[in-house]
Amino acid sequence: MICGLAARNFTVVLPSASPSTVASVRVGSLSGNGHLPRLFLSPHRLFSVSAVAGVQEGALLTKKIMAENGALHEIAPQKILTVDTMNPNVRKVEYAVRGPIVLRAVEIENELKQGKIKPFTEVIKANIGDAHAMGQKPITFLRQVSALCTYPELLNDNKFPEDAKERAGRILRGCAGGSIGAYSMSQGIECIRQDVAMYIEKRDGGIPSNPNDIYLSTGASDAIVTILKLLATGEGRTRAGVMIPIPQYPLYSAAIAELDMVQINYYLDEDNCWALDIEELRHALTEARKHCHPRALCIINPGNPTGQVQSRKCIEDVIQFAAEEGLFLMADEVYQDNIYAQGCYFHSFKKVLFEMGPEYYNTVELASFHSTSKGYMGECGFRGGYMEVVNMDPAVKAQLNKLVSVRLCPPIPGQVMMGAVINPPQTGDPSFEQFMLEKRAVLNNLAEKAKLVEEGFNSIPGVQCNSVQGAMYSFPSIKLPPKAIQEAKVRGIAPDMLYCLRLLNETGICVVPGSGFGQREGTYHFRMTILPPKEKLKTLMKSFKEFHKKFTAEYS
Repeated sequence: MICGLAARNFTVVLPSASPSTVASVRVGSLSGNGHLPRLFLSPHRLFSVSAVAGVQEGALLTKKIMAENGALHEIAPQKILTVDTMNPNVRKVEYAVRGPIVLRAVEIENELKQGKIKPFTEVIKANIGDAHAMGQKPITFLRQVSALCTYPELLNDNKFPEDAKERAGRILRGCAGGSIGAYSMSQGIECIRQDVAMYIEKRDGGIPSNPNDIYLSTGASDAIVTILKLLATGEGRTRAGVMIPIPQYPLYSAAIAELDMVQINYYLDEDNCWALDIEELRHALTEARKHCHPRALCIINPGNPTGQVQSRKCIEDVIQFAAEEGLFLMADEVYQDNIYAQGCYFHSFKKVLFEMGPEYYNTVELASFHSTSKGYMGECGFRGGYMEVVNMDPAVKAQLNKLVSVRLCPPIPGQVMMGAVINPPQTGDPSFEQFMLEKRAVLNNLAEKAKLVEEGFNSIPGVQCNSVQGAMYSFPSIKLPPKAIQEAKVRGIAPDMLYCLRLLNETGICVVPGSGFGQREGTYHFRMTILPPKEKLKTLMKSFKEFHKKFTAEYS
């Protein structure tokens, strides 16, 4: 029985000696008794044979009916949404961090579970900065505040320290109904935004921060995309362009593609430990102005995937460049706690901006971003983050408030986690000693692993790795034999993708090819996190060294 039919076009296939012919047939309206003729095809003509009962007038149905040897076969209706009819900008989106390599890693994990024998016993997912997935333990104080807010009955439990209870009680009083199950204001819970402003003031040596300029977000990613939405304008040569570093974090290229903006690449200086070169910025901007309207400049500091920490002088130069060229600055500072190399220090863009004087701090427009996912916390799953905007036009800020209100509010557990991160235990608090012990242990361990990875890669002929000054990644370059490059070309994949796939299949080590982040033509890299436990990292480096030697010999 076919239900829900009104007058409608049917697509039918006519079998013949030649490939099947498709014909569209219009079926008339329902008869008075609600019956509709059933159709079938001979190879030559259309027949009406009987009626189908139970059809409701006004409903819709599109069917394909194929006649084969006189028999009717119904096949699936045509799809409304197909790859050809979907948003073409979405098709352009690529995100290498969770791309084909990771899909293959999941397949291998399933094969291992099924008992398939391989030359390794586990997949080491060194492709993404997910600290807890790599075995890092949560910071006790952060989880205590989160637990207390989630289940307020625990406020009566004497196992929890008073400073954690005080933080949780303050947050709960800022929630509607005293529950994190309620929506918050679209910008985020007010008392947490106040604490973020205080955190920024303390970090930047007393430079004022206004809670009304703070926007809590679903990780830093949500806030970054929101700012890009505000900047996405124009068509043709007036289309908005965004300057991003190469190598870059694929969030930027993906969001720029989705918003139909123009990606403007500026290359970091690999020979100078991935430093940012102002002349490279000028060259990229000049070329871009020939075909688009550059509107924003993105900086990732400390760098992802490159792990560099930009000097204060570099940040001053960038701010001056943005002021001269009329560019909106986007400062991705989610790794601000992750500084390892001697002589390297984190300088926030806002602090440097204000210390450059009123000529700059009254005019340069800036949005800076932070997250609970990185640093010493590694609380990726909570998806907590914030953005601070500086010198944003009040009328635009009103539009920003409207835009964030559309999604009601960021997840409250993520806001709570951010609140605990930026308002940690202070000297004399019951949790202070344990908190500092755990925090230092995480950061010291990361610093040791950064050195271990750098030295390990640089001990391998054909591999070169710059100092991992900060963040959570190494981005070594690899010299690939011409035969390997040729094979990759034949297979239609990037040479470093071939290399990384072989590495995964033969050792279980999952890393991301440099082509997923961008790199200079003719160079090849991969990104690997420094997050695996130290002993596992040593094993990984040993396996990698053996693989690289074997791979090079095979294609030489």
